[in-house]
Amino acid sequence: MLIVNPFATATSPAGRDALVHTLSAHFRVDVEHTTHRGHAGELARRAVDEDYDVVIVHGGDGSVNEATNGLLDTPAVSDPHRRRPALAVIPGGSANVFARTLGIDPDPLQATQQIIGLIDGGVRRRIGLGYTADRWFLFNAGMGMDAIVVHAMEDKRHAGKAATPARYLWTTVSSFFKNAGSSATFDVLVPDHPVVVGARFGFVSNTSPWTYLGRREIRTNPTTGFDSRLGVFVATSTGVLRNLPLATRLLTQADPKARHLFREDDVASVEFRAQEPIDVQMDGDYIGAFTHISFHHRADALTVIAPPVAAPAD
Repeated sequence: MLIVNPFATATSPAGRDALVHTLSAHFRVDVEHTTHRGHAGELARRAVDEDYDVVIVHGGDGSVNEATNGLLDTPAVSDPHRRRPALAVIPGGSANVFARTLGIDPDPLQATQQIIGLIDGGVRRRIGLGYTADRWFLFNAGMGMDAIVVHAMEDKRHAGKAATPARYLWTTVSSFFKNAGSSATFDVLVPDHPVVVGARFGFVSNTSPWTYLGRREIRTNPTTGFDSRLGVFVATSTGVLRNLPLATRLLTQADPKARHLFREDDVASVEFRAQEPIDVQMDGDYIGAFTHISFHHRADALTVIAPPVAAPAD
């Protein structure tokens, strides 16, 4: 099954037709177009019930997240022994963090040829996922500043503005200055660590990089990966002067560290607790404001069509 989001940022009718033609020349492909929020999840659940071999998603990270949650059911009831289709991704969004992190070519037509070769070669991987009580996430989640940025970007997209890298950067900078004086904080609980009190923003990563700024990788938790547990990156200040050196380290891929930063790259779980609701995002999708949310990790949760992990250099 090929699930296509026709409204994704980097898709076009001609491009979609070309990749469908290419895939259909190699496999029997049933093409489904999403029409509403959550539709990719509904289609993926049907693919499980109808015993498809592979679900390919052509869209952005939000569509891939929906499809994953449809493939696996909720974390509380997901049966690890049930046969499920493997997931493949042909990038179609603005960031495509998950696909790029898996090693999928950012060009949709090149990615299509890559996926065909991997399927023909029987190349599959099992990766771990993060999850909350009722939802899986693929690469990152966060409370506070990044969720505020995601929320603002969603408002701009709904107003008809494209989600370009330049607009995302400007929205990040303007949101940071606008909310630097906010009094909203939360506490962070990580097993075997003292409670972090007064957090202003916190990221939870299932892999690295955390995101991309154009072609530049932003690595908040450099040693977190699909084969490790979760990374946690929490700051207790939104002060511009305190965060400029940290931002510089992130942009230059230096080891992220600061006196107001708590960071661990391999934890089993993390819990955020706030006195008032604070925005939360998951895989670049705004999911609402929460006073309490917990994140956990499950190893080998999902089968993906992706290149094997490169062996470390000697």
